[in-house]
Amino acid sequence: MKVTVLGLWHLGCVTAACVARHAEVIGLDFDAGLIEQLAMGQPPLHEPGLPELIQEGERKGSLCFATDPAIACRAADILWVCYDTPVDEDDHADLSPVLDGIGACVPHLPPGAMVLISSQVPVGTCRRLERRHPQVRFAYTPENLRLGNAIQNFSAADRIVLGVRSTEDANALYPLLRNFSGQIINMRTESAEMTKHAINAFLALSVTFMNEVARLCELAGADAKEVERGLKSESRIGPKAYLAPGGPFAGGTLARDVVALRELGEQNSERLELIPAIKASNDEHKKWALQKLKARYPDLRGKKVAVLGLTYKAGTSTLRRSLAVELCRALLAADAVVSAYDPQVTSLPEDLRRVTLEPTVLATAQGADAVVAATEWPEVREAPWPEVIAAMRGGLVLDANGFLMNQVSLLPGVDYRRVGQSNPHEA
Repeated sequence: MKVTVLGLWHLGCVTAACVARHAEVIGLDFDAGLIEQLAMGQPPLHEPGLPELIQEGERKGSLCFATDPAIACRAADILWVCYDTPVDEDDHADLSPVLDGIGACVPHLPPGAMVLISSQVPVGTCRRLERRHPQVRFAYTPENLRLGNAIQNFSAADRIVLGVRSTEDANALYPLLRNFSGQIINMRTESAEMTKHAINAFLALSVTFMNEVARLCELAGADAKEVERGLKSESRIGPKAYLAPGGPFAGGTLARDVVALRELGEQNSERLELIPAIKASNDEHKKWALQKLKARYPDLRGKKVAVLGLTYKAGTSTLRRSLAVELCRALLAADAVVSAYDPQVTSLPEDLRRVTLEPTVLATAQGADAVVAATEWPEVREAPWPEVIAAMRGGLVLDANGFLMNQVSLLPGVDYRRVGQSNPHEA
């Protein structure tokens, strides 16, 4: 089977590298610099194991890269669309890369080829594409990758949701998809698109619900981690529920689907109360660390804040939609002095030029009035925390998820705060 993977950022690189274990793959992207980098075995962002997997495919001859759709698509059985759909600051999806990329490829596909979309798209996109390109067939399988563990997520998926128009279309995709999961759930394309929206919106709802409960716990003298244990012991909820007090959801993945569902209701004059409230609650919770800093230091001018971790999450190198970056911007706007550490970050955007990047956690915290644990890197947890606390000027440590609780909370001189924990000094 010959597969062309269109769009080679995180989703596309992981898909191309994993599929190349089982089929002949051409990775297609119109960015010549990116293709040159990939041809040398280097993906555009950090993902554990991905460079090695790309290089393995290139050595075997099962994976190569191209910028020309005529070359990449002329023998393809499947065009797998894997753009990481960008979102704007309000979490609206920009479909132009997906639509333009498909439009450039379809004229070069052989008769009978299948276009399989994994990019996050609004429900109804496949139907619109079918009308625009009636000469090819479309199917949809929502991506289910998590930064930092993407290869395992893809290679051993617990199930694959597959939206198709016919049994024939499903049968055409089974030989490839069965390499990655023993459970394939078939449905119509609109249902598969809606499933992706619904899953992410439900996860977002769970996060925001628990964080609202956690903020009430802080006021009431309860501990949200204990409440979490009580909730998950309820058989109708269960131990795997997305109910852990901590930071808000970040990035565009969950928010994009919440916005898509909200706008679907608005476009059809269907009044929704719950779904629009998810994003509003989450946006409010993004202020937790800054509010705690201002409660301790009403005037942040000249106060030094050490931010530990800058990337969107541990295990990746991307700063896109990072809450740590948003916090740094807010601190700079308040004229605080900001130092930062991240094992994957060597340079910062121009608007963060006043942030001092340090090589270690200890150096970052030197003379700091407060430390914020922002990204859960092992290097942060493994830091010499007694020395770090001793090097600080003030003892405030903000750790939304409780990542450092065992390392830091009992050290002398520390005012340790996590989401959902009442402050004993204010009780």
